[in-house]
Amino acid sequence: MARLLDEDIKTREVLDWQGIHLLHFVGSACSQKTRIFLNLKGIDWVSHPVNLGAQRNYTPWFLGINPRGLVPVLVHDGAVHIESNDILTYLDQAFPAPKLISSVAREETLGLLREEDDLHLDLRALSMRFVIPKFLAGKKPSSLEAYERTLGTVGGVPDPRKAIELGFWRDYARQGISDEHATSAARKFQQVYGALEARLGGQPYLMGESLSVIDIAWFIYTHRLSAAGYPFERLHPAIHRWYLALLEREEFSKEVQVPPPLGLITRGLHAVQAVRGSTLVRVAGL
Repeated sequence: MARLLDEDIKTREVLDWQGIHLLHFVGSACSQKTRIFLNLKGIDWVSHPVNLGAQRNYTPWFLGINPRGLVPVLVHDGAVHIESNDILTYLDQAFPAPKLISSVAREETLGLLREEDDLHLDLRALSMRFVIPKFLAGKKPSSLEAYERTLGTVGGVPDPRKAIELGFWRDYARQGISDEHATSAARKFQQVYGALEARLGGQPYLMGESLSVIDIAWFIYTHRLSAAGYPFERLHPAIHRWYLALLEREEFSKEVQVPPPLGLITRGLHAVQAVRGSTLVRVAGL
């Protein structure tokens, strides 16, 4: 569902917002994807940062806008849209130039977006194991309790996604991301990237001669997995070249800049993992 019903929205002030507003977080992969899309479309938008590090996504104010507690959220003339791929699909219809979802290959494109979305928790798992240490990534029990207590609805009914989110973060608090979990996630990506590698044979973009939403989506995944230590240059050289070409474009690069303190923390994490033999390459046998 792209658009929430009126009854789903408890923070009523957003219903009066005019124009395009984006609630987002600088380091959120889905937020980065949406900001790149807006850049390429040339759409003017109002920024509303939500600090996920401080767990502001579990406040009553934010949960009153999106009961799922996730960013990004798009508000367009008072209409609230959630879930990044639904937001992008909506924006491509509302602002048709330049076209980033081909009318000719629309069903194929939407299918590829679903495939990308199905791997979101796997991307999160590898991020939590190899990019962001547990002391920074974990959710406070009070935040999860507040999230669980909030009686929000999506589409007028209790949201089944809440159980998935609560389950992920509570499992993470108990045991982190196991070697088995990390290996399973990495192998899924290896299979998908093998297919994406084949797509780039003789064409500059994943859908052909023109840049599309699929390039944006998989650029973000590639950027995050590169930060986790996934060996793209060795395993998927065409993907590696495609990624570097997109990274040179300002519309892409400015949205994935890593704050220096976090970059230092990730490098320290990788150094410890290298000593312990627990890098992504070693754990997943890549």
